[in-house]
Amino acid sequence: MIRYIIKRILQMIPVILVTSLLIFWAMGLTGGDPARTKAGEKATEEQVEQIREEMGLNDPFFVRYVNYVKGMVTGDLGESYVTGKDVFKTFMERLPNTLLLGGAAVLVAIIVSIPLGIYTAVNQNTWKDTAGMIFALFGVSMPNFWLGLMLIILFSLKLGIFPSGGKAGWDTLVLPALTVGFGLAALITRTTRSSMLDVIRQDYMTTARAKGVPEKKVIRKHGLKNALIPIITAIGLQMSLVLTGSVLAETVFSWPGIGRLVYDSISKRDIPMVTGSIIMCSVLMCLVNLIVDLVYAFFDPRIKAQYSKKG
Repeated sequence: MIRYIIKRILQMIPVILVTSLLIFWAMGLTGGDPARTKAGEKATEEQVEQIREEMGLNDPFFVRYVNYVKGMVTGDLGESYVTGKDVFKTFMERLPNTLLLGGAAVLVAIIVSIPLGIYTAVNQNTWKDTAGMIFALFGVSMPNFWLGLMLIILFSLKLGIFPSGGKAGWDTLVLPALTVGFGLAALITRTTRSSMLDVIRQDYMTTARAKGVPEKKVIRKHGLKNALIPIITAIGLQMSLVLTGSVLAETVFSWPGIGRLVYDSISKRDIPMVTGSIIMCSVLMCLVNLIVDLVYAFFDPRIKAQYSKKG
């Protein structure tokens, strides 16, 4: 297992390098003069040229990229043009907030989606199944920024129960977690239903029923356990999306996470902060995918045996 983990980590290196190359190239196409941005509007041409030389902007593209990768290996992703702060440190300061929001949103999604997915599968082709699928369709189709605004209007402006934004106590987490978690719940519900339908009429389920095992235990012990792998995959993919794509929700609720950091940096044309943040997000996605693969082995011994052979 350990050899497999090491092998997967080594496989992440070319993925991160290719991703960083594409991001570094794309950021170079955004236009503008980073040296002029850093120097300020009142700087002379001589001062701008000196800063450009210090930043290495006169070097060829691949020379600048190689220098950037060398810094990236040591945790040096440059400094923000706007604040002058270290990009890596700023990202790591915001990361716990995004992890908190993402964890809470996924928890909400799991609590809602897995029971609902099982319920709709057990009641296939009934009005209960239809109602569950309408919920899933509504959740997938609905923009989370719209839901966030509706929750703010209802629970903050009308009822005054929860704050409308910011990060202070636990109550400031409720509305953002519901906003993000509702969309995740819709997707995981559909996956759970589909996976349960694949196993619910298998022979071992019929055998368990014939032995007199209660239906709830059959569904929980035999059905859900064998349907977990696609569900775990869906949860892992959604966790990756939450960590890297909660820009709208964090912006609506002024949540000080990575999404809000990237949004503000793009608005201010802070290229080092945008570049470094996106690269770090790609690293996080690779790590989440690795963790999901390892969770497979925990729930399915057969996969653990395959990992041991691969190692």
